[in-house]
Amino acid sequence: MQITDYNTSYFPTWCPGCGDFGIWGALKSAFTKIGWTPSDFAIVFGIGCSGNMNDFLKCYAFHALHGRAIPTAVGIKIANHKLPVLVVAGDGDCYGEGGNHLMHAARGNHDITVVIHDNRVYGLTTGQTSPTSPKGYKSKSTPDGVIEVPVNPLAYAITSGATFVAQAFAGDIVHTAGIIEEGVRHKGFSLVNILQPCISFNKVNTYPWYRERVYKLGEEYDKRDKMKALEKSFFLADKIPTGIFYEEDRLTYTDSLTQLSESTLLRRSCGLNLEKILDEYV
Repeated sequence: MQITDYNTSYFPTWCPGCGDFGIWGALKSAFTKIGWTPSDFAIVFGIGCSGNMNDFLKCYAFHALHGRAIPTAVGIKIANHKLPVLVVAGDGDCYGEGGNHLMHAARGNHDITVVIHDNRVYGLTTGQTSPTSPKGYKSKSTPDGVIEVPVNPLAYAITSGATFVAQAFAGDIVHTAGIIEEGVRHKGFSLVNILQPCISFNKVNTYPWYRERVYKLGEEYDKRDKMKALEKSFFLADKIPTGIFYEEDRLTYTDSLTQLSESTLLRRSCGLNLEKILDEYV
């Protein structure tokens, strides 16, 4: 496979220089490394600039309602647990409207990979504050500054039961691709939070701002230590770690369903004549 094999006939409409381009490239690079064809996996997209990737990435895809990408992905995975399923969404979509779904999918250890574009604003609607906007951040929706403290995606995922929690920076495509690949290969619920500059509406968390602060977790870091991972997730101000924060092995949700022990639901007959039922509504 080549990276271009995942392109569609449409070119992205994101602002030139948007961090979404880096994530788009990293995803395609990871898929190439894994060896998937566009028909070997499915992605559920959220609403927002990140969700517009639905038009630019060739694969089985579904554009979900705002905040509802994760439950849609869970449904696909249960229907065909042999199919790799990903979610691509934004910080507003997943940590705001979809925060409840994230928690329950993590604690159930559903075997999906959730890739988040975290630009700390609602970019598509021109820069309102999001759940990850820092306290005091000023925007058109909060001219006097954000009152609430920001959501901590990594700590939230770890304490909710996610078995793979990682963070990357969209300005480092090679490293981000490697993190996504690790998350996809992990068997269980994977969260990959990607720090993604919004060049049009977030003038604080820029590429230079991140490059001065991000660093990679070293080989000495023990990603199996949950308490250390939780502690590390709170050091996100002056120095921002990237890499795999936490990973553990645990039985997945679909592996726990005896109904799926012999075959996928997709291949099983429901024992009903659906055509006869549908005829009643014609």
